Amino acid sequence: MVDKTEKERVREKLLSVPGAPSPLEFNSTEYYRVPFVEALRLVSSRECYLERGFAYVPLAKIISIVEAKFRSALSKSLVLAGNNSNNAAVDEHTRIGPLLKSMNSQYTGPSHVANIENGEALTAANVDASVRSMPLCMSQLHAGLKRDHKLKHQGRLQFGLFLKGAGMSMEEHTMFFQREFTKIMTGEQFNKQYSYSIRHMHGKEGKRASYTPYNCMKIVMGSPPGGGEHHGCPYKHYDEENLSALLGKLHVGSVAEREAILKLKRDGNAQLACAKHFEVVHPGASGVESVSLDGVGNHPNAWFTASRKYYEAKEGSGKSVKMEMEVVKQEG
Repeated sequence: MVDKTEKERVREKLLSVPGAPSPLEFNSTEYYRVPFVEALRLVSSRECYLERGFAYVPLAKIISIVEAKFRSALSKSLVLAGNNSNNAAVDEHTRIGPLLKSMNSQYTGPSHVANIENGEALTAANVDASVRSMPLCMSQLHAGLKRDHKLKHQGRLQFGLFLKGAGMSMEEHTMFFQREFTKIMTGEQFNKQYSYSIRHMHGKEGKRASYTPYNCMKIVMGSPPGGGEHHGCPYKHYDEENLSALLGKLHVGSVAEREAILKLKRDGNAQLACAKHFEVVHPGASGVESVSLDGVGNHPNAWFTASRKYYEAKEGSGKSVKMEMEVVKQEG
């Protein structure tokens, strides 16, 4: 906490910040001095005073920083607890053992189903261009589909429900898969063997349940891919050599950044490795107001939504700058 002497020294600076307390409330307002990287949202919206790498944040606004740190710490702790659930001593504990064992297969967060009205829907026409925003597990399924022109059962479920969660309608889903599958089979064969499962996935057949996309825990704890299969989590199911080669092929970050991702994989932290991957390929995302990082590393669709918002903000800003330059040229 900032002491009274320090607070008085920067009094005028603190009072000049938008949304600052009134001069009468200032003396009773507590301020905290935190590294600016922990207050990027406040920094980006100019809601705090910066000095020598530190942000001066009033108590009323410190909650968002504490909440973010708590979420991060909790996520890491849950992953570590799940990874240690095979410890013999824990297994013998009849009360805690079952709880930790089931922790890795439970997910209580949002389903991350896209709101089509907000223009987030995927179509058969734009899905290929949206691969850059897919997490590695889904981009690998997409690559496998484009290469083999088919996906086996687990891959169809994992990728199909992801596409559904990203806003792809049943009709577009069918069109996209049919376009690829019919490169190695007839349309009649596709309709006979695969159309029903797509309709079932969208709640139009069988018990007509609306299935939600797989979360990371379900994918990580699921069966590993076999020959000719592309489902699963690369950070969990790929060996380090293949994963390293893939990250290099995709030009993911620098050598040091890729090593940081691989270290998390070596330590058994697949979801943290995935979250690190997002951080590396989306520099500055935490400071973009429209990007929510909640769920990144916990749900593929959270990654996808955050990535699309990131590129929308980034490219939208670029377009605005370009338009302003054109206006200046015309006025000149």
